[in-house]
Amino acid sequence: MKQFLFAAIVSFLVGTRVLSQPRAVYASELEAGSAAELTINRTQEDVRVEKLRSFLESHDSPLADAASHFVAEADRLDMDWKLVAAIAGVESTFGKQIPTNSYNGWGWGVFTGTTDGVHFKDWKDGITHVSEGLRYNYIDKGAETIEQIGRIYAASPAWSWKVRFFFTKIEQFVPSRSDQLAVTI
Repeated sequence: MKQFLFAAIVSFLVGTRVLSQPRAVYASELEAGSAAELTINRTQEDVRVEKLRSFLESHDSPLADAASHFVAEADRLDMDWKLVAAIAGVESTFGKQIPTNSYNGWGWGVFTGTTDGVHFKDWKDGITHVSEGLRYNYIDKGAETIEQIGRIYAASPAWSWKVRFFFTKIEQFVPSRSDQLAVTI
């Protein structure tokens, strides 16, 4: 009788996928019912935010705390989430070398002969302003690649490959084991 009861329970559990192979479940999916409170599910956005935050932290960037804003603005404006951060890598070593209290890590508004450019109230304001400027004044007007943007954005012909370098570094970045958020159960 015990063997029959055990077999019936195992059969039920396999049939309801409790013992089946694990699969990725995102927070937007109804998967675990009332047990959902016991699991941590990350959306794709969370993965990008954490990847960017870890990358910026590995460069001691003051922009690290704004990682979610980079991603949110890129999503809102239908842009690649790595672009504005990559530009900051070239223009200011990810926000470390900027005019005093300018929060301008992108060289935004710096024209030949000027040094300060535009000042923003904080990093989020700068990210929003630069993202919107890239979308409306570059991408929407036909400059859709880093190289096309670079011809307008910067005087240096090396700007595009430098932005592409950081863009790729962010894309390929793998946080160290201590930085990873994944939990194996």
